[in-house]
Amino acid sequence: QVQLVESGGGLVQAGGSLRLSCAASGRTVTYYIVGWFRQAPGKEREFVAAIGSGGSTYYADSVKGRFTIFRDNAKNTVYLRMNSLKAEDTAVYYCAADPRGDVYSPQVYNYWGQGTHVTVSS
Repeated sequence: QVQLVESGGGLVQAGGSLRLSCAASGRTVTYYIVGWFRQAPGKEREFVAAIGSGGSTYYADSVKGRFTIFRDNAKNTVYLRMNSLKAEDTAVYYCAADPRGDVYSPQVYNYWGQGTHVTVSS
């Protein structure tokens, strides 16, 4: 089993930055694909970014050029650096690991964290 704990969310002004962390325990996630998703009130959970074990990265079009996903295998942690934040980035952000299929689909991930809130004020 893998336990995932997100942190780093908070309130930030538009144009600001945050760095989210996804700390894994129970098993190393070094060889797993790890993804970040977000869910705004009244909306479905949507893909944000993912990183493969070899460092390949995937981004939603809405965050390309603004968000960066990276991992520190020594810390068993995956990060999401978010720059140039917009009000529409406001959501609960979740990390997930070990997808059994399309990395863009939340339904295929086996492990999930509890989420961290990000609020961007305009």
